[in-house]
Parts: sequence; structure tokens; C-alpha cells
Amino acid sequence: MKVIICGAGQVGWQIARHLSGENNDVTVVDNNPDLVRRATDTLDVQGIAGFASYPDVLDRAGARDADMIIAATHSDEVNMVTCQVAHSVFAVPRKIARLRSQSYLDVVYSDLYRRDHMPIDVVISPELEVAEAALKRLRAPRAFDTETFLDGKVLMLGLALDEDCPVLNTPLRQLTDLFSTLRAVVVGVRRKGTLFAPEPNDQLFVDDEIYVITFVEDVSRTMEVFGKTQKKQERVIIIGGGNVGLMVAQRLENSAERLRTKVIERSRKTAEKAAEALERTIVLNGDGLDRAILAEAGVERADAVLAVTDDDKTNMLASVRAKASGCPLTIALINDPTLAPLMAPLGIDAFINPRATTVSSILRHIRHGRVREVYSIGDAEAEIIEAEVLSTSPIAGQKVRDIDFPEGVLIGAILKEDKVIKPKGGTRVEEGDVIVLFSMAADVPEVERLLQVSIDFF
Repeated sequence: MKVIICGAGQVGWQIARHLSGENNDVTVVDNNPDLVRRATDTLDVQGIAGFASYPDVLDRAGARDADMIIAATHSDEVNMVTCQVAHSVFAVPRKIARLRSQSYLDVVYSDLYRRDHMPIDVVISPELEVAEAALKRLRAPRAFDTETFLDGKVLMLGLALDEDCPVLNTPLRQLTDLFSTLRAVVVGVRRKGTLFAPEPNDQLFVDDEIYVITFVEDVSRTMEVFGKTQKKQERVIIIGGGNVGLMVAQRLENSAERLRTKVIERSRKTAEKAAEALERTIVLNGDGLDRAILAEAGVERADAVLAVTDDDKTNMLASVRAKASGCPLTIALINDPTLAPLMAPLGIDAFINPRATTVSSILRHIRHGRVREVYSIGDAEAEIIEAEVLSTSPIAGQKVRDIDFPEGVLIGAILKEDKVIKPKGGTRVEEGDVIVLFSMAADVPEVERLLQVSIDFF
């Protein structure tokens, strides 16, 4: 597949890394020559320095025979015009644009992206993706990572194991005997910095970070099995009232839980805008690092603090201060992935990586075949893929134990018609089933082959 990626920033670079690693023909375009050079020096990609929306630049990038263009520059308008040029001049079949402005994302104006208007096949909103990720963290506060699959019927939980975990030093195959009705599968384990798909005889140890696929009805019990107790969230403080903070506050206002939410925003103008948009949420104008403003917001009584300003260090320090003030759960928005190892030493419970959420969203629309969902794990080390089994797939009609999956692949759940089941060795995978599987990054091409993607491309 020939792909042009416009924008060589964090998101563009990560997408280029994914696609070039899977032997696609990738060209990166950016008006910053240094970013283009970084991409061509570290990845197996071609690079063009220039403005992505210029027809001559896209022509040099190979748009005439490109299969897809991904517009992920920092400018919404450049991304939109790039897709228009790619469609009108070069007839590129598939066009994905990253848009930040809420006005462009309003459902009232969704007709704007029709092929006869502004031909964009897929619109990705980083702020919306991050807001959704924040809400998922709040729903499973003891998990460091979460994602939903199968229309919300199945949840992926990332759990850090400590001495309180009752199943330490127990072979994973014995968990089925010990908890026969528990519908949960450990699909990934990170131990001493290395991520792997576990074997049935593998045991879990203190400080392991595990990825578990579980039914949404079994989340509380799954958390208990791995030594995590859940407390209902009632009071939430959001530090940062920009696009992400405002979206989270609006979603919390509309949720069935009726949480008490307060927003702290440093900019008076932004705070006033947030206050106008929110109905029941209290908005405080002040610095989220200020102990007095945190006390005014009631941080010592809060169940969770969510720091989502546009500055990583502010989010980290605000989380640390909230923790020191007695808040049991802190979640920080972190753009720089190299800061992630600092979260645990600082006592920050969970973090949200906008790059990872946006990359996952884009991958969902890139993967071949009937792929419905993709979630990127860690620093693009693995993926959790939700996909429909086609009649042409080599796995259709086979029992799970007989499928020739690579060692780094495990099935976590299967949807048969309207019923979700926990896979067992004797479970037969049939045409029309939807499977949720964990795959190490190196094994993704083989997974796509087993899903028989070439027969049903896009």
C-alpha cells in the first residue's frame, strides 16, 4: 500500500513508524526539513520538505498513484485543503484528516465532508479521543490503561500488580479452575520493561503490568481477583478548561452517574468560555498548581483529579500536589512519552497519551480487512485488534487450539451473533464472528494475513 503522511510531528511520525514497519510504501511530507530528516533517518520512509496542501508538493510525494493520504499537520485548514487537493487533482481513494477545532466537528455541519463538498473519508479529533480516554480512566480508576471493545461489551484493563494481588505465583491456566465463572483473559504482561504475550504456564509476579480482556459485567470482580478495590467516583476536579477539559466536563454532566465536577482554568477568557458552556459544573479561575485554589475546589474531598492542561509538567506537578493534598486518584495528560516512566515514582496513578489515542484511532481506519477497532499498547509495542472473521479467512471454521497464531497473539473475547463468550481451546471460530485479540507489533502482518485481508480490502 502506498501512503502519504502529511505532518511529521509526533502523530505523523508514529503512524509512519507503524506503516513502514509493515513494509508499506510511505512518504512523509512536512514544511519543516528537520522533522522530515528525522523521519527519513530513523524510519524506512521517503521524505519531502514542503507545504502539504501544495499540488506540486503532493505530486512529488507520489500522490498520482497513492492509495491513501493522512493529513495530520498542526493546521486544520491545511489538513482539509490537502484532502481536497488529493481528491480533486490526484483522485486519491482514501483521505484521513486530523481536525482540532470544535466548529469543524459539530454534527450540524457533518455534510461539509461529503465527496462533492470537502471530500474527507475519516475525520479524527485528538481532543475528542483524549476526552473519551479520560472518561474511561475515571470509570476504572485502579487501572493504568483502559479501552472498550465489542460496542462496550468488553473492556481491556491495564493493571499494575502489587503484594495485595491474591493470584501471584499462580500459573495462568489455573485461574480458570480457581475462578470458573470469571470471564477474563490475561493477554499481555510487561515485566521489567519487556512486553510479551503469556503462555498458559506463565505466572504473575509483583510489579508486573498486565493487560486483561474482561466482560464489562465482570470488571469489579476482575479487579478484585488481581488485588484492586474499586471506589465509586462522586467528586471530580478537572485542571484545565480548554477543549479537552471542557469536553470531559460536558460528558460528566450528561452521564448517568451525576458526578459533582469542578474545573480549574488559569486563563480568565477560557474559564469564562467554559462557564458559559457548562450548566452544573463550577468553574474556578486560577492556577491548578496553587494550593489555595485546590483547597477552594475541595481537593481533599475529591475522589479524582484530572490534569489536562496543554503543558505536561503542569499536569504532572498538579497531580503530585493533588495527591499530597489527600486526593486518592490522579490522572495526568502527558504528550511526551519519555515522561511516562516518571509517573509511578511521582505517585501519579494513570496518564493519558494523546499521541497513542490518536494513533489508535487512525490505525482503526488503516488496517486491512473487516477491522473495527485498533488500540495501540505502550510505545507501539503491541495492538489489540477487533475484527470480523470473513468466510475466506484461514481461521474460519477452526477451533482456537488449532489456529496457527504466532506466539505473540492471543484471543481475548469472541462475539457470536449477539453473545460474547470467553474463548477456550475447543471454541470454534466461525464466519461472521467478531474476535478481540492481542498481537505483538511484529506479528500484526501475520494477523492481517490470517484475517484474509486481501479479499476484502477496506
